[in-house]
Amino acid sequence: MDDNAIVTGTDGGAALLPQSEVPPSSTGIAAGALMCLLSMSSIQFGAALSSSAIDAYGAVGATWLRLAFAAIILAVIVRPPVLRFSREQWVGALLLGTVTACMTMSFFAAIQRIPLGLLVAIDFLGPLSVAAFGYGIGWRLVWPLVAGIGVILLARDGQGWVGNLPGVLFAGCSAVGWAVYILLTKKVGAVFKGLEGLSMSLLVAALVATPFGISAAAGALTLKGLAEVMGLAILVPLLPYALEMIALRRMSTSSFGILMSLEPAMGAVAGFVILAQPMTSLQMLGTAFVMAASVGATLVAQRGG
Repeated sequence: MDDNAIVTGTDGGAALLPQSEVPPSSTGIAAGALMCLLSMSSIQFGAALSSSAIDAYGAVGATWLRLAFAAIILAVIVRPPVLRFSREQWVGALLLGTVTACMTMSFFAAIQRIPLGLLVAIDFLGPLSVAAFGYGIGWRLVWPLVAGIGVILLARDGQGWVGNLPGVLFAGCSAVGWAVYILLTKKVGAVFKGLEGLSMSLLVAALVATPFGISAAAGALTLKGLAEVMGLAILVPLLPYALEMIALRRMSTSSFGILMSLEPAMGAVAGFVILAQPMTSLQMLGTAFVMAASVGATLVAQRGG
């Protein structure tokens, strides 16, 4: 992945792929680390705080509104030159936007059905698999296996399985979407400059979600509800993307990838604080397994083998 792909709004999972290192500065590492933590907090607490919007508009309706607000806000800021884009740019934006819409709708559909900590852990299997298979079949596949063990531990609460099969399947779809998203972002980042690729893909994502979301949300729209969803759209995805973009300019991608490995733990904390979803000792161990797998895959990717 080239450096331009990094600054067009990639998720933390992009740091698991081989990338050129950004020379770290002594003053920039601490600031970059703080931005990573703020980004993760924004994503996970934004997801946890979405429960009321999901209850009001349904998972698909809330996702559509979030994508629409995010797309409009970023388009106003970036002002992408739509009429000057090439066929290659349009194809890339259409594909990435479609995947983004499907991934996001699956993620929020899963939130309704399984604990946030388990959802984030399953979601992390997507970028882990990209990192492992990116170097071919071999010993690196141990990282998705370790993460898979962690997911199994997270799925037990001491009394039985948590969540349900549809929730796990939606989370699996989100993981697949995240993996494809990372691969597409690499290509889209190479043909767009700045945040134009992210802006266009969000516009496409909002349009793709419109036929599904408008029927679910139209009858329940209120000014208070719209204001709430606009705030959620800023929390996810606008603020995290901006923070990650700045962080990656201040620190190495290996440091970035390791820090983003804290995201499953952040999801568990957000689930506990916002959604009152406690974790057993085994589930905490499962979270540690997922985090360890992410760190291992990141280190291997940065060393190129």
